[in-house]
Amino acid sequence: VSKPVYAYIAGRTAPPGKRMGHAGAIISGSRGTAASKVAAFEKAGVRVAKFPHEIAHLVKNDSRR
Repeated sequence: VSKPVYAYIAGRTAPPGKRMGHAGAIISGSRGTAASKVAAFEKAGVRVAKFPHEIAHLVKNDSRR
């Protein structure tokens, strides 16, 4: 990918084992968890924000490079 990609994964603070809405229905083992999604994105070179408001800071900092 030639352009930077940014992401925010909701549900990082969801209690383990608790289904929360539709997304909870597709979590199986460690697949589909917020942590596994963050790890997969970071491995692919995607910048992942911990909070939605951090995305603007990531973009701004990267544009200075």
